[in-house]
Amino acid sequence: MYDELHAAPEFAELKRRYRGFVFPATIAFLSWYLLYVVLSNWAGELMSKQVVGNINVALVFGLLQFVTTFLIAWLYARYSSARLDPLARELDERFVALEGKSSRGRGDH
Repeated sequence: MYDELHAAPEFAELKRRYRGFVFPATIAFLSWYLLYVVLSNWAGELMSKQVVGNINVALVFGLLQFVTTFLIAWLYARYSSARLDPLARELDERFVALEGKSSRGRGDH
């Protein structure tokens, strides 16, 4: 049953769509985080510049890490709802249908 679904072109498409979002988003976020760490370690003068009052560039960068995390989560939720969930539901329905066919012959119902 699972092997049949796993071999389906729709399953490969679902994996391709998932990876198409997750890998670039992960690389972008980790690069952004690494930039923050590198600047914090080796660009202390830049990071210590005051922006407003006692708020400096390092604090702004740190807070933007949280904003970025929530932004990526929101974008993924939208992407998943539009591009992944419909295909996943279709595959789920096919799995349930296949499962129903296979259990009829075994007396599991």
